[in-house]
Amino acid sequence: MNFRRFLSCILLLASVCSTAAAETSMRFGVLKFGTVSWELRVIQTHELDRAEGIRIETLELATNQATQVALQAGRVDAIVADWFWVSRQRAEGADWTFFPFSAALGAVVVPAGSHVRSLPDLAGQRLGIAGSPLDKSWLMLRALAWQKHGLDLDKAVAKSFAAPPLIGEQLQAGRLDAVLTYWQFAARLEAGGMTRLIGMDEVMRDLGIARPIPLVGYVVSERWAKGQGKVVEGFVRASQRARQILASSDAEWDAIASMTGAGSRDELIKIRDAFRAGIPQSWGDAERRDAVRLYRMLAEIGGEALVGKSVDLQPGTFLDGVTY
Repeated sequence: MNFRRFLSCILLLASVCSTAAAETSMRFGVLKFGTVSWELRVIQTHELDRAEGIRIETLELATNQATQVALQAGRVDAIVADWFWVSRQRAEGADWTFFPFSAALGAVVVPAGSHVRSLPDLAGQRLGIAGSPLDKSWLMLRALAWQKHGLDLDKAVAKSFAAPPLIGEQLQAGRLDAVLTYWQFAARLEAGGMTRLIGMDEVMRDLGIARPIPLVGYVVSERWAKGQGKVVEGFVRASQRARQILASSDAEWDAIASMTGAGSRDELIKIRDAFRAGIPQSWGDAERRDAVRLYRMLAEIGGEALVGKSVDLQPGTFLDGVTY
C-alpha cells in the first residue's frame, strides 16, 4: 500500500514537472493600480494562460517610465504603452511593436449645473489636464476646438497640468471649472455627481475617426515576438477570453473590486461600464489607417516634442498578425 502511494506521488510529481516544463513564462511590467493588472488577474484566476501553455509573471513598478526602462533593460517581456511612444522609439532604432489592450478614453468633466455646456464654453475657464502638455487627449481636444470652432484652446483656457487625483480634488473643491482626465478617474467623478461635458470617443469621431482607436496596448520586442510566436498568439487568445469574462460577469468585478480603487458601489459600476465600453471591438486595416491619420494630426500639434523626428507613423509599429 505504501509503495502504491509512493508510486502515485512520483507520477503526480512527474506530471506537474512536465506541465511546468511545457509552459513558457511571459513577464509583464505593470503599475500596482494600473488597469492592465485587472485583465492579468482574470487571466491568472481562470488559468487562461495555463490553458495556452503560458505562465504569466508580473513585476510591479512605480511609474510608466519605470516600466519602459524595465522593458528596455530586458527585465520584462511586455509592458503597456501607447503606439506614439512605440513609433518614436522605432524611429530611433528600437524594435518595439504594439497590439491593443484598450480603447477606453478620458473625458472632460464639469460640476453638475455648470454653465460650461459646450466646448467653446471652456474659453476663459480654469481647466485641469491630467498628465502633461503632450497628453494625447489634450492634443485631440485642441485639434477639435480649432477645426470645429476656430478656438485656440491652448491660449483660451487657464491650464493646470497635474496627476488625475489632484485635479479631481481641485474640481470638487471649486478651484477648477473643468478637468480633462483619464477614463477611470472621469468615471469616479461622474459617480460622485459630476457631469461629462464631452468624451474623447466623441472627440475622435468629430475628428473623422470612425470608431475609437485603441491608444494603449501591449508592447513587446518585434524580434522577441517573432521568436515566441506561439506565446504571443496564446496570450492574445487568453486576453480576449479575459475581456469576455469582464464584459459579461458582474461577479468578476466584485472579485477585483479592491484592485480598481473604487470607493463605493456606484464608482465600481461606473468604472466597470467604462472599461467594458473600451474593450476593442475590431483591430484591422481600417483601424490602422485611422491610426496613421490620427498620428499625423497630433504630430502637427505636438511637434518634435511628441514624435521626435518621426513625422509619419513608423512601419512595424503594430505587430503583424494580430487582428480582432
